[in-house]
Amino acid sequence: MPPATTSADVLVVGGGPAGLALSLLLLKSGATVALMEKSRSLEREYRGEILQPGGQAVLDRLGVLRGARDRGAYPHDGFQLVAGERVLLDSDYRRLPGPYNCLLSLPQAHLLAELLTACTAYPGFHHLPGTRLSSLLTEDGRVRGARGTGPDGAQEVRAQVVAGADGRHSKVRSLAGIGSVRQESFDQDVLWFKLPAPDPPPAGSRQSVQVYRGSGAPVLVYRSYPDSVQVGWTLPHGGYREVAALGIAHIRDRIAAAVPQHAAAVHDTLRGPGDLTLLDVFASQAERWAVDGLVLLGDSAHTHGPIGAQGINLALQDAVLLHPVLMDSLRTGDATAAFLSRFERARRPAIASVLRLQAMQGKAMLSGNSLASAVRPVVARAVARTPLYHRILHKLAYGAMPVPVRDDLFTAPSPRPSEGPRPCA
Repeated sequence: MPPATTSADVLVVGGGPAGLALSLLLLKSGATVALMEKSRSLEREYRGEILQPGGQAVLDRLGVLRGARDRGAYPHDGFQLVAGERVLLDSDYRRLPGPYNCLLSLPQAHLLAELLTACTAYPGFHHLPGTRLSSLLTEDGRVRGARGTGPDGAQEVRAQVVAGADGRHSKVRSLAGIGSVRQESFDQDVLWFKLPAPDPPPAGSRQSVQVYRGSGAPVLVYRSYPDSVQVGWTLPHGGYREVAALGIAHIRDRIAAAVPQHAAAVHDTLRGPGDLTLLDVFASQAERWAVDGLVLLGDSAHTHGPIGAQGINLALQDAVLLHPVLMDSLRTGDATAAFLSRFERARRPAIASVLRLQAMQGKAMLSGNSLASAVRPVVARAVARTPLYHRILHKLAYGAMPVPVRDDLFTAPSPRPSEGPRPCA
């Protein structure tokens, strides 16, 4: 049976934050979009859910921030580095200008659901959930679309441009013959798990994303909607096998000692390895981000570690910067690698800057060597009193460069009126 055939201006592969945000930007600008996503639903495991102010601003300009928050989220007022009962460093986001002066613990399923709902309101949107990419369509050396297999059988989508937003292990990137250079700039892996949340904190009390330093490995902790605490236990890179060999009881004891306020929940919740998810922390960058007829964005183009909660922010900003390049490509009919690489040339320096910042944060907050442990309190107190601290905080919150949404390109009226932002309160 021949495949079902669809045509669109742009085929987006990957329905994560980058792919859905790019789809919505293009739809608002009058383009037709097909979205190919291998998962059938949004009910899947997500790791990243901390949204920085820069990402919140993008979503607000797209008219989806308030709806995503209304589905359920927790604002946090910053990052804290904690050793014992001492707060060594307090990155207080309340010092930033409103209304986005907080971190938002927003389940990624809520974010994706709101973006997808906004996309489906446009008649030019063709959604292909549960469709696994199998091959790229090429003619005369140029990518012209892609084939996949979904619930209804074979699918073929022909498009002027294919945008690969299918994650760190991108099949689009692989099929396009684009290599990826892994950078071991982080020397940790992270074991992720969730615990039942304690009673809600008193009204008006501070809530922060916290990194706990103790005699063992650092632990990342924050409250996650609706009623859990997200925990990330850091390990030396590649060290999980050694720890796992000691058994789940050993792991429970180590984590409980690092976060004694959650010790009872740790012992009650962690019953076996199935309660833990290991994240291999690495950075990588694709050797190039475009070939004729195809461009990469988000984790497909550059992968980051979880330090500083940059993943969703960068994905959304990528979509914003790629949007006018694709609209110009559709207008001129030029989808050559040289033309599409305008996005890479504009974006790669900022990505490199964020990678350097993450590496610096990792050494400062997570390094376990004795010298770092000895000087960390002194350095943390000193940095917090300098102008450098505010510049770093601003870069964490908004990225290395301004990324304005090109709403002057919007031509299609929004079917869903925006109700405006909800302040971080």
